[in-house]
Amino acid sequence: MSIEQNKAIVLQFYKAFDNRNIDQALTLLAPNFVAHMAGIPDPLDGDGFKQFGMAFYLAFTNGQHTFKELIIEGDKVVTYGTFTATHLGEFQGLPPTGKQIKLSIMHIDRIENGKIVEHWGQGDALGLMQQLGIVFIPGITLLPHILQSFLSKLFKKC
Repeated sequence: MSIEQNKAIVLQFYKAFDNRNIDQALTLLAPNFVAHMAGIPDPLDGDGFKQFGMAFYLAFTNGQHTFKELIIEGDKVVTYGTFTATHLGEFQGLPPTGKQIKLSIMHIDRIENGKIVEHWGQGDALGLMQQLGIVFIPGITLLPHILQSFLSKLFKKC
């Protein structure tokens, strides 16, 4: 397959996902498809990847991949950019918040015989949790107060 054909297949996959046409997206995956996802210890087969994708798909609507850069080298297509969506469904036990999210993402997809056969995915999970209000990271102005409180509790125990 040509570099342009590989690029077109990958972009078609993400566009189908964004257009909420999951069946079309899945037709672009090879039967022996494998996904390597950051934060998930074992590779996912096609069914596992579909379950992962559906959980995200059902929790976040109006999803849009915006790629800042595409790098194509042989049978691999690297996409880097952002994913934006609205949290309108349950996600990992968290009820819908209605919040807009914007994540930095990076994917590598390998094409074989006109299908995506392997995927590596990285998304800003910490950023997602912060945007949904699950994780609180203190700003610089709070750090002295947190340190003072920690030291005060430490010396009270001594």
